[in-house]
Formats: sequence, C-alpha cells, structure tokens
Amino acid sequence: MSQESFIYSFVSRGTVILAEYTEFTGNFPAIAAQCLQKVLASNSKFIYNCDGHTFNFLVEDGYAYCVVAKESVGKQIPIAFLERVKADFKKRYGGGKADTAMAKSLNKEFGPIMKEHMKYIADDAEKLLKVQAQVVEVKNIMMGNIDEAIGRGDRLTNISQKAEHLRSEAEGYKKHSTQIKRKLWYQNMKIKLVVLGILLILVLIIWLSICHGFDCTN
Repeated sequence: MSQESFIYSFVSRGTVILAEYTEFTGNFPAIAAQCLQKVLASNSKFIYNCDGHTFNFLVEDGYAYCVVAKESVGKQIPIAFLERVKADFKKRYGGGKADTAMAKSLNKEFGPIMKEHMKYIADDAEKLLKVQAQVVEVKNIMMGNIDEAIGRGDRLTNISQKAEHLRSEAEGYKKHSTQIKRKLWYQNMKIKLVVLGILLILVLIIWLSICHGFDCTN
C-alpha cells in the first residue's frame, strides 16, 4: 500500500485546525471541515464516504483527529492511523500547549510527523494485508481439507450403510437357509419313517405267513 492512499490529515481543537498535512489539492479540506461540525458533539469515531474517499474522524476530549483516505484502504487502517496520531499528539502537546495554540500554528512541527505516521501505517498495512492474504489462503486450504474429509466421511457412511445392508441380507439368507434345511430334514425323516414302517409291515406279513405255514403242516 502506498502513502498516496492517505490524502489529507489534520488535528483540531474543536473547529480550530491546529495542524494539517497533505500533498494533494482538492476540496477535501472543505468537506472535512463540514463533517467536523457534526462529529464534535461527543467522543466518537465517525466515517463519511464521498467520491471514492473516506473521511475518518476520531474525537476525544474536545480534540478531533481526521484523515481522508481512498475507499480501497478500508476502515480499520485509517482508524489505526488516527489512534497513532492521537497518541503522539497528546504525548507532545498534552501539557497545555495545544489548549492555547492558534489555528495551524503547529503545522511546521506536527505536519511532518503526520507524514511519517502515514508512511509507517502504509508500510505496516501492506505487511498486514500480506499476512491477511496468507491467512485467507490457509483458511481456504483448511476448508478444502474439511470439505474433502466430510466427503470421505459421507462415502464411508455410505459404505458402512451398504455393508450393514449386506450383513442384514446375509443374516436373513442364513436364517431362511436354516429354515429350509430343517424343513427338508423333517420331510426326509418322514420318508424314512414311512419306508421303515412299510418294511416292518412286510417283515410282519412274511413272519406271519411263515408261522401260519408251520401250523398248517402240523
């Protein structure tokens, strides 16, 4: 991210701009001043979008910190810049100098400081964006692995269900086979018993005939 992502910045006490910095020309200082009238009511953060730019404000204890940035920069990076500027400004002028300073009287001192903060945040943001891109890439890889694992889980579930179905069918076949075997065994035993009965009857008839023949001879 280039430093040109930040267009304009200022620090004000109320509506009195104490220091400002920009390397560009345009109507953004006037728009920022108009927005400033609306955000001074209480400590707050405020973002206004206009013509592809964001007007970002941080208001605290009667002081306002503003930066105009390109919309592509997003919201978090300009706020990070304002927090950094606020901390540096309070450290340098918190002893009371800022309370009595005239309009733009701190330009020479603090203007270059805001430029340095712009460069620092721009460089730091570029590193952050690279890290975020790496995080997104890792996240996508992990999500892909999870989806693949879920897909494998579904396939395993289907295989398990099919195996359970086959096992149930096998048990049913085994049970049915056992029933058929028992039925055939009973039928076989009936045939054997019938044949045995017939043989016994034939033996009995033959024996009776023999016995009757002996009686007749006598």
